[in-house]
Amino acid sequence: MVQAYILVQTEVGKAAEVASAIGKIAGVTQADDVTGPYDVIVRAESENVDELGRMVVAQIQGVSGITRTLTCPIVHI
Repeated sequence: MVQAYILVQTEVGKAAEVASAIGKIAGVTQADDVTGPYDVIVRAESENVDELGRMVVAQIQGVSGITRTLTCPIVHI
């Protein structure tokens, strides 16, 4: 199981709408609109890194109002 935080920048005024849409995607466990340099922080999980990448590129980045994402896989050291 691979887990990651995905940091999302949105168009002005779109954070709540984007967080709501992302929260409905399979594999997303949490999506919150926040303040700061990123507008939405997402926690997601998938079976492997390839599946995580497909989720981000094909589903999350397809949500209207997103301008940029940064995916941060969780590591256990």
